[in-house]
Amino acid sequence: MPVSRTAFNTPYRSNMFPALETEPKQETLPDPYEDFMYHHLQYYGYFKAQRDSLPNSATHQHAWKNNPRLVLNGSFGERGDLIQDPLQKEKLLYSSMLASLLKSRQLLHNELSEANSRLREPRDLFAFSSGSGPLQAPRWPIECEVIKDNIHHIEGIPPQPEYFYQPTGNEKIPEIIGEEKGTVVYQLDSVPTYFSSSRVGGKRGVIKELAVTLQGPEDNTLLFESRFESGNLQKAVRVDTYEYELTLRTDLYTNKHTQWFYFRVQNTRKDATYRFTIVNLLKPKSLYTLGMKPLMYSQLDANTHSLGWRREGKEIKYYKNHTGDGQPPFYCLTWTIQFPHDQDTCFFAHFYPYTYTDLQCYLLSVKNNPVQSQFCKLRTLCRSLAGNTVYLLTITNPSRTPQEAAAKKAVVLSARVHPGESNGSWVMKGFLDFILSSSPDAALLRDIFVFKVVPMLNPDGVIVGNYRCSLAGRDLNRHFKTILKESFPCIWYTRNMIKRLLEEREVLLYCDFHGHSRKNNIFLYGCNNNDRKYWLHERVFPLMLSKNAPDKFSFASCNFKVQKCKEGTGRVVMWRMGILNSYTMESTFGGSTLGSKRDTHFSTEDLKSLGYHVCDTLLDFCDPDQTKFTQCLAELKELLQQEILKKFNELGQDMDLEGSWNDISLSDIESSTSGSDSSLSDGLPVHLLSTAHELTWKKMDKKKKKKPLQTRKQRNEQYQKNNLIREFKSTEDALERAGFASTLQKPPTFFKNSGNTSSSTIKNEKPWMNELNGRDKGTSSLDPPKATSSIPTKNKERMQREKPRFTVSCSPKRSANTSQESAPDRKPSWSRNRFPATKRGCANMVAYPSLHVYTYP
Repeated sequence: MPVSRTAFNTPYRSNMFPALETEPKQETLPDPYEDFMYHHLQYYGYFKAQRDSLPNSATHQHAWKNNPRLVLNGSFGERGDLIQDPLQKEKLLYSSMLASLLKSRQLLHNELSEANSRLREPRDLFAFSSGSGPLQAPRWPIECEVIKDNIHHIEGIPPQPEYFYQPTGNEKIPEIIGEEKGTVVYQLDSVPTYFSSSRVGGKRGVIKELAVTLQGPEDNTLLFESRFESGNLQKAVRVDTYEYELTLRTDLYTNKHTQWFYFRVQNTRKDATYRFTIVNLLKPKSLYTLGMKPLMYSQLDANTHSLGWRREGKEIKYYKNHTGDGQPPFYCLTWTIQFPHDQDTCFFAHFYPYTYTDLQCYLLSVKNNPVQSQFCKLRTLCRSLAGNTVYLLTITNPSRTPQEAAAKKAVVLSARVHPGESNGSWVMKGFLDFILSSSPDAALLRDIFVFKVVPMLNPDGVIVGNYRCSLAGRDLNRHFKTILKESFPCIWYTRNMIKRLLEEREVLLYCDFHGHSRKNNIFLYGCNNNDRKYWLHERVFPLMLSKNAPDKFSFASCNFKVQKCKEGTGRVVMWRMGILNSYTMESTFGGSTLGSKRDTHFSTEDLKSLGYHVCDTLLDFCDPDQTKFTQCLAELKELLQQEILKKFNELGQDMDLEGSWNDISLSDIESSTSGSDSSLSDGLPVHLLSTAHELTWKKMDKKKKKKPLQTRKQRNEQYQKNNLIREFKSTEDALERAGFASTLQKPPTFFKNSGNTSSSTIKNEKPWMNELNGRDKGTSSLDPPKATSSIPTKNKERMQREKPRFTVSCSPKRSANTSQESAPDRKPSWSRNRFPATKRGCANMVAYPSLHVYTYP
């Protein structure tokens, strides 16, 4: 029997989201004792886990949150209606204690502790904890100041195409003056070296006014601000009346990654030409050299003419700043602009911003839509380092039978692992707009696929205005193989979710949406397949996409080489997990060089349309009629032949392609990808670096310590050596007193290093010990050439050839230097027959009496 879509009824959804219930509650007067206990418990961390405490402290308020008779508001941080009946309180307390003792927490219990037959809904279906509304307010690091202004922009479509800037060759290159000669008009405070904790609203206390104070209505100094969501500007220096030098803030807890900028200016003048120069960019190549313009937003134009972001700027120049102080060079971006109005509030940005709050508003609208909420289920994948929710959407139509549900393939999409690449969010928004629509194609896709969507992988970085890193100070797209769940929770849980999904069903496609700062158009990075059965199959989807979006997508810019430095990226890790079609989609910050959109900037509508083209290409890719697939495969083989011929012509070689040309490695043909090299962002999280340093020193100390001797054999051997050392020292002292101090300067090397001798060295010394025990009767009692390898082989042979009466050189210096020989005229005072010579043809050594070997019982 087919399952009706109305099975997901409204009461079910209202139970899923108790924070959004609008039913009026009976108001009661607060009990003074209850009021006192509430504030007392709140002081010790209860009722505020979602707002002021770390996310893991939420367990303290489960009994209050999940109890149907105790109602707090959606934030769980403000006073709600509390039950005043003492008997009911005791029942509630007993019920909560019973629930805590039971192993299973999935069953719901009423006041009499009777188990209901239904299971509890999954926790954190949608996290709303803002006291001012139904959205979870973003959590910031506690050292970040955040202004209270509500920053919001409209989505305006440019009335006409926005063409690239055409350089004239006369662009001015301003000299960098700096704050020594200029005036600092805005500067953020420095932050610690690593992330510690977070809270809603960031830093406590009064927000300081960082902008300068205007001296009167005639003061035309611009007022800068960037302490809002996704904002980035560290410092502004006024170097002339209408000229400012800007310094971007590096990614938090790093000293690099300056690319994304987003800031506000006020107190503008209409007829003046302003010049802005960003002085600390790090990339040697940029789309600004190819005609890209910065984005500007006028608040007055948005209010009066519904105009949104638009490309503005003249005299645009991207150049190298020659500091000459031995430091790595910075790059500068300068442009001039005329503001459209006096006393306007304007914003500048590297690209169209898309904040964490924008995402939450969109997801809330999906949840509140009675149709979309039936086939789009919203869950919490995990919490970020700062405690922000990482959302997971599951989009599919209900199946008629379990067999039909199990036969569905999966598609996994994600975005914003790099927070400054807001292009990915706009492509993701276009995809969600279409897949959640009433289009027949969208319904067909929901019938045959299960879509797993993570729309924002790095919410912390998006909130604080980072370009590439998370609050761990590392590039998350280099850590998809990580085992550090606590340091990289977003990546760890995403990979784990996909791993479980692969156990349930086939994952047809994985795609992570990114932005690109050096190449125009939109393209994919994939992974070459080594299985000849599916040869070139990973290139079919990108080729189809280029045919469906010919004026935006460039197949020629796609690359499928797997580089060693990209082993930790999402596409490579998912490919190695078994997903053949694993891609990174790169959307340019600039625009298109193709077709009807040639030499124009991309707008948000262009990027959203690409989300639709992804859905359209999925239908072509999975069409039961494989005509399109076969045609694309044949075209790919022809393109590959041309590429091979081109490579061999460049090398000056001839090749017969009639043979086994398809055995040529595709990796040898393709060049490396031109994506950002974030190997410097690889490694341990910043807050673990000091701990790792301490552990390294502890390991080194452990290596220096002597290993414990565990077996009786080892103990006996060590005891023998210790006795030999003691006897040798006592004999050496006796010789020194007898006038032979020059003959024995140091103990042999094998005695000196006996404490650090490895097991292999002990094994080599065993024949010498057997000689001491008398097991080898024909050998001298002390024979260093056989006892140790510290004496060079040449010296051994020389000692055996010369056979002196006494070999008195036992020190390492004498044995290691072949030019030093023992003096023949220096002889001991005792007679030679006291120590019988060896039976072998080896050199005689000085032997000492009373060398006894003891063994443990």
